[in-house]
Amino acid sequence: MPSSPKLLVIGGVAAGASCAARARRLCENAQITMIERGPDVSFANCGLPYFVGGEIAARDMLAVQTPASLKSLLNLDVHTRCEAIRIDRANKRVEIRHLDSGNTEWQSYDKLMLAPGASPLRPNLPGIDDKRILTLRNLEDMDRIVAATDSGMRAVVIGAGFIGLEMTEQLHHKGLSVQLVELQQQVFPQLDAPMAALLESELRHHDIGITLGDGVARFESAENHVRCHLTSGKILDADMVVLSIGVKPDTELARAAGLTLGARGHIVVDEFQRTSDPDIYAAGDAVETIDRVLGDKIVVPMGGPANRQGRVAADHMFMPGKARPYPGSLGTAIVRVFAVAAGITGWSEKRLMAANRAYETVTINDHQHATYYPGAKPLTLKILWEPESGQLLGAQATGFEGIDKRIDVLSTAIVAGMTVEDLCHLELAYAPPFGSAKDAINLAGFAACNRRDGLVNHTTTLPNDPQVQIVDVRSKPLAEAFPTPGSVINIPFPTLRASLDKLDRNRPVVTVCAFGKMSYFSARILAQQGFNVTSFSGGLKANIDPRSPAKMPTP
Repeated sequence: MPSSPKLLVIGGVAAGASCAARARRLCENAQITMIERGPDVSFANCGLPYFVGGEIAARDMLAVQTPASLKSLLNLDVHTRCEAIRIDRANKRVEIRHLDSGNTEWQSYDKLMLAPGASPLRPNLPGIDDKRILTLRNLEDMDRIVAATDSGMRAVVIGAGFIGLEMTEQLHHKGLSVQLVELQQQVFPQLDAPMAALLESELRHHDIGITLGDGVARFESAENHVRCHLTSGKILDADMVVLSIGVKPDTELARAAGLTLGARGHIVVDEFQRTSDPDIYAAGDAVETIDRVLGDKIVVPMGGPANRQGRVAADHMFMPGKARPYPGSLGTAIVRVFAVAAGITGWSEKRLMAANRAYETVTINDHQHATYYPGAKPLTLKILWEPESGQLLGAQATGFEGIDKRIDVLSTAIVAGMTVEDLCHLELAYAPPFGSAKDAINLAGFAACNRRDGLVNHTTTLPNDPQVQIVDVRSKPLAEAFPTPGSVINIPFPTLRASLDKLDRNRPVVTVCAFGKMSYFSARILAQQGFNVTSFSGGLKANIDPRSPAKMPTP
C-alpha cells in the first residue's frame, strides 16, 4: 500500500469500529474514513434491552464513542447519516449519499472494509406496518420502544431467542404485562429442549404468558391496540409488539458489487476476512465464517466475533506478514431471564442430529459451589463429544449462578481440542464460596468416561413399556411429592441391596433419581447383580420447578 493508504470503513459498531481503531494503531499515516448510515457510529447494542427496562440508567453509557471522540482519540474521519450506495471496484471508489441533504459523492480507497451488520427480520404479514410493531437494532429503535411503553400496558414479544427473552424480562421490569410467542416448541431454541425447561419455569413464575409451537399469521390494527392473530387461531391483544424472530444480513451493497455470497446471503470471506475482491474485507453479522469444531460454514451474529474479525482484517491490511488468521467461531453465548441463566458453546444435540453427525452426550446436575456452604444453587450441565476420540463438540448449562464460568471453561476446552477424559482432571479454582472439590465440569467428565468405559447404559426418556421395571431410588417422601411418570417401584437407594427380591431378574430395569447420580450408583449395583439395567441420565430435576416449596435434598 502507499505510504498514506486510504482505508474506507462502511459501518461502525463492533466490526467496523474495531477495524478502524486497530488500523490507526498500526499506521499513523493512514487516511481512515468511517461511513455510518445511522446517527450513532459506535454503541453497545447488546445493552439496548437493559436500558429499556431501566437496569442501565443513563443512555450515554450506551454511546461508546461519537464522531468527535473518534476524531480526538484516533484521528478518524467519521460521517454519520451517510449511506454507501455503490461500489466501483474497477476504480476503487464508493458512492456515498448524505441522507440529510440527498447529495452524493465518491470516496476513493486503497482498502475497503464492509461492516454493514444485519437487520431484524420483519416478515411480509398483513398489518405488519402498524407503528406499534417494533424491532430493536440500534439506539433509535431503543428510543422508540422506551417512548411507546408505560407501566400497565400489554406487550407481545414474538420470538424467544436472545433478544426476545431479554426484552420479555425488561418489559416486565418496566411494569408491562407480557405475552411471549415462539414458533418452536420451547423457549430459547438454541438449547436442546430439556435444557430450556428451567427458563420456561422462570418465565411462568413471573407471570409471563407463553405460547409455544405457534406463530403470527397476521396483525390487525385497532384504535387503541394491535390484535395478533396466531396460526393456531389464538388471538393476543397488545398495546405494543416487539418482533425478535431473527436477523438478515445487509449485503445488497456487496451483492451489487459482484462479491461472492454464501447460500444464505452472507459475504464469503477467507481466514483474513478478505472477500472475493482482495482489496475488500468484510466482518461482523454480514459474513459467514468457519465453525471451529467441525469446519462447516457458520453464521454467528454476535459482538465478540465481530470485534475480533475487525481486528484480524486490519492486521492483514497493515502487517500482512504477521497477521494471524481468524480461527473460526463457536457461537458461545449466554442469556439471563430473571434469576436464571442459560449458556451454550459449540454444537447442540439437535444440530448434530440434523447434520447426521455421530455424538455421545451426558447431562449432570450439581451446584455452583459446595453444598455445605450457604447459598448453594443447582445447575444442570450437558456435554457432547465425538464417540471415537472423546473430543468435546459442545456444552450447555442452565442454573441460577456459575453458568458463565462453566460455559467459558468448556468453550476454552473445545478450542484446545480437549476430550472428556481431560475434563476429569481440569484443576479449577476451589474454595467453598466459589466451587466444589469436584466441580460440575469434573463430574461431567467422570460421567462421560463411565459411559465410554461401558460402566452404565443410559436413557434420556422413560420407557412406556410394561415389561420395563422403573425403579425410583429416591426417598419415599420425595418420590411421593414429585412422582415419576408411569408405573414405578420405589426402592430408596440405601435399601436397594437388601431389596433385590422385589425385582424380576428376567425383566429390564431403568433406575431413576433426582439428579442422576444415585440412579447411576443403583445401576452399577444392579448390573453387578446380573440385572439388565439402564440409568435415567440427568435425573428428574429438570421436570421439577426449583421454586417449589418442597425442598429436594442433595443426593
